[in-house]
Amino acid sequence: MAETRTPLSRDRVIDAALALADERGVKALSMRNLAEELGVKAMSLYNHVANKDDVLDAITDAVMREIAAPAADAEWKAQVREIAISAHETLLRHPWVVGLGARQRPGPGLMRYGDSLLGCFRNAGFSKELTYHAYHVIEGYILGYTTQVLNFRAVDTTQLGDIMDRFSRGDFADAFPHFTEHAIQHIEPVPGQEDLNGYELGLDLILAGLEQLRVSGSR
Repeated sequence: MAETRTPLSRDRVIDAALALADERGVKALSMRNLAEELGVKAMSLYNHVANKDDVLDAITDAVMREIAAPAADAEWKAQVREIAISAHETLLRHPWVVGLGARQRPGPGLMRYGDSLLGCFRNAGFSKELTYHAYHVIEGYILGYTTQVLNFRAVDTTQLGDIMDRFSRGDFADAFPHFTEHAIQHIEPVPGQEDLNGYELGLDLILAGLEQLRVSGSR
């Protein structure tokens, strides 16, 4: 009996593209490689997607749909905190998204995320002007911190062995005492250091500052 093949569809193409980007990186995402993953000819993909940019837009939006939308009745700082933590974790699961930058055709996932975050501020009484800046501050923090984590993950630790050994020996302690102290903390974390989540610490400091501006009515 002949094996029944699942019909090709846009959803199947996008799901396969997302899995390919996650597994092999977005540079490996070509129409030919995508067709091979699906077991079809490359030309058949164009019955469901316009081109590679269409695929990239779609998989980026699929990732954005994974970001949590907080409860409407939660306090505004809790709402923003949930979105920011979820966004950070989502981008770490799909590290290729950060490198793509802004997409030319934002989809419903990206717009839902943006509208939800903006709504946290507006519904809490932030002015339009302060909301504008608060949104970009949170966005910048999410992307900046996530990029830093991804950059650390990409470092070849074997190449750092010599320099870290020199920090441990104190070769730079006289000239750069504070940087030496910090570098050693990466090598030998002090007790309690790992109990504090650096991402959440920075986020809470930002939220506390925005709360002061909200209460004072400042822009």
